[in-house]
Amino acid sequence: MAITSAMVKELRDKTGAGMMDCKKALNEVAGDMKAAIEVLQKKGVAKAAKKASRIAAEGITKVAVKKGEACVVEVNSETDFVAKNEIFRDFVQEVADKALESSLQGGVNGEDVEQFMEETGLKEELIDKTATIGEKLSVRRFAKVKGDHVVCYIHGGGRIGVLVAASGERNDANKEALNNVAMQIAAMNPEYIQQSDLSDEEKAKQEEIVKESALNDPFSLPKPILMELLDKAVAEKWSEEDKAIFEEKKSKMNFLPNFLSDEAKESLKQLSLDAKDKIYGNKIFTGLVNGRVNKRYKEMCLYDQVYVRAEDGKQTVAQYLKSVDENLVITDMVRFEVGEGIEKKEEDFAAEVAAQMNA
Repeated sequence: MAITSAMVKELRDKTGAGMMDCKKALNEVAGDMKAAIEVLQKKGVAKAAKKASRIAAEGITKVAVKKGEACVVEVNSETDFVAKNEIFRDFVQEVADKALESSLQGGVNGEDVEQFMEETGLKEELIDKTATIGEKLSVRRFAKVKGDHVVCYIHGGGRIGVLVAASGERNDANKEALNNVAMQIAAMNPEYIQQSDLSDEEKAKQEEIVKESALNDPFSLPKPILMELLDKAVAEKWSEEDKAIFEEKKSKMNFLPNFLSDEAKESLKQLSLDAKDKIYGNKIFTGLVNGRVNKRYKEMCLYDQVYVRAEDGKQTVAQYLKSVDENLVITDMVRFEVGEGIEKKEEDFAAEVAAQMNA
């Protein structure tokens, strides 16, 4: 598959990695964007996952709740100005209401927006609203939850929409706790409710990402392993200048990478990759991997996250819910953020005017 500049730019926007790194990653996986992101993560080139999706498109989210079910929708517009328009906002609420009604009647799910638009008559209305407002509008997605408890939270005037479903006794304390958890989800963007929700395949992938990223950043390896690699680099790979720098700065290991040449750092990384099997079998490395994987789980899983309003700064969401009601259990959650994963077109008005004049 031919790798286009647009694909490279999209990957760069999603990961923050350099253009050449993005191009190499895409070539390595034949243009598969998701796989390319994983390649960059393993190489330690991609930025943190929380910054992986560029928020660019405009629009709002809206929610609708009825009979223990709730729906959240995202409808996009071209500009923030239209996103604040009451005609547009009323239309988005209508989409949410009809999505919920369709769900209650056993209609289509959020995976088939086109069918939903056809069945509810919203397709023609979307065309009409587009003509009235004067911008392209798009019903992007919707999702539903169902449970003993259902709460919704809208943040930033509709930039983020959250649904939470839970099982347990219906009372004011539990409702307040779930509202707090909905705000946690909006702020911290967990991917899963708890670790048991991760498949064995996903767990294996996370472990491999941690392992590969460690090998690609030798200075993050346990000190005994790092020192062995450094000794080998000094004996076999480095220039006299880098050897002298190492002797001078080795007492301040954390700052050593700032002084070494790019060639020295690259050769050290290659030694690390070449010693992959030996390092993987090291018990100290295994401990490091387990620690880093668990840290990733604490970011990815709602129950493992530190509750943002914890007075001691340590209480997890799971512990917070148990302190309110030990039988209160989150069964489902949805978080929509407007435009996540959509790249907004960059306008060059000077070029546009020049093109019109030339025409």
